Amino acid sequence: MQDGLILCRFVHFGAVLLLFGVGMFRHVLFASSLHAFEASPARRLLDRAQAWLAAAALVSAVSWLMLTAANMADDWRDAVDPQTIALVLTHTFFGHVWIVHLILNLLALVFALRQRNGAPRALLLINTLLLLTLAPVGHGAMYDGTQGQLLILNQMLHLLGIGTWFGGLLMLALLLLHSNTVDLRAVLARFSGIGYALVALIIVTGMINVRALSGALWPAPALSGFGCVLAVKVSMVLCMLALAAVNRGLARQRHLRLRALRITVLLECLFGIAALAAVSLLGTLPPMLA
Repeated sequence: MQDGLILCRFVHFGAVLLLFGVGMFRHVLFASSLHAFEASPARRLLDRAQAWLAAAALVSAVSWLMLTAANMADDWRDAVDPQTIALVLTHTFFGHVWIVHLILNLLALVFALRQRNGAPRALLLINTLLLLTLAPVGHGAMYDGTQGQLLILNQMLHLLGIGTWFGGLLMLALLLLHSNTVDLRAVLARFSGIGYALVALIIVTGMINVRALSGALWPAPALSGFGCVLAVKVSMVLCMLALAAVNRGLARQRHLRLRALRITVLLECLFGIAALAAVSLLGTLPPMLA
């Protein structure tokens, strides 16, 4: 049951983060640089990928709800029991948040399926709200009152930073495969600059989360349970930072080495997937308050 919940969290967080991040990259941060890309066949491929991501997010969100119901009742049969699921939705904080989250997820799928005829900014708004409604679930709901609200706000900022970074990496990987549709050097240089702000935001909000949840700058014991998985996550992020520095160096060279850039961006994406897997596990572990 717990393994299924971890898998659902991994798929759902990944899909929602990418939906937000890709939209932020396409329609806000780099909208003026992507005119040729938006008119190319690659745009249709990306639109289909976003529709599949929205579908995966919806399926994993429903599965997350069902597994939560089974976990609360400690019985697999309650995962498909309408009465138990209704009780979770109407009598728990998670359920109240999840009703809104499911509605937003359904809207995200509808808008993603009709992107060519719809408003991209409306889809981005829906995906932003979809991402933000992930903040109150999990450890974000540990505290009540002002402390709890501030922790949820901090988690929202953390998710926005991660989503922008992850979605940007996916877009960079796609643009590197269709390098004739965009000024890659300009995009890489600007994304590197934005990356500094994103990394600072992710690190600061991550440290605040750890301090609020564990009562210390690092949970104790340091390398067991929650602390061990957190160390894996931090290690993956540091690897991503190292690769980002390599990417910046490659982008500054006189001649762009596309093959090298494709490899380093792919590796950075893989480390991001590993970090996301660690996050999915962290959300199911007690933070061991110091």
